[in-house]
Amino acid sequence: VSTQSTWGNEKLETCKLSGADHLINYSELSLDDLKKTLNSITNGKGVDVVYDPVGGKYAEPCIRSLAWGGRYLVIGFTDGSIPKIATNLTLLKGSSIVGVFWGRFLREQPKEAKKDFSDLYEWQAQGRIKPLVSKAYPLENVAEALDDMMNRKVQGKIVLVTRHYSARSASL
Repeated sequence: VSTQSTWGNEKLETCKLSGADHLINYSELSLDDLKKTLNSITNGKGVDVVYDPVGGKYAEPCIRSLAWGGRYLVIGFTDGSIPKIATNLTLLKGSSIVGVFWGRFLREQPKEAKKDFSDLYEWQAQGRIKPLVSKAYPLENVAEALDDMMNRKVQGKIVLVTRHYSARSASL
């Protein structure tokens, strides 16, 4: 299941092309309808994992939609507000709220992080994963890249390219 809030549905189409079975533009739904839609898609079982970089008002209906033993991954708060969660929801669903703070993980568990990076590079080399890069910008255009990101024109990642890398890759 992929949920996105978009102007148009470009990001949902990208999710579909990446293998999502169900697409939800949550900006078109009430909070109660979001919960009902998630439960309907899972035939009342609930969602196993929620990856939430948004936070805000959408957090609670997503947590209410978790399956027994489900996990809610807190990635960030791009909504701008940090949600207040009634912790009894985790008790009733035997669920977990997990903070995913990559920078701290790198500092606290460097050996595990190194293995994770190694696995990711191997999977990319094998073609098992294909990171989505929206656009590559010359380093001197960093302001344009940030502006595009802030104005939600980016899908996936952006790449800033140095002159050294550009010259080297052109010769490959």
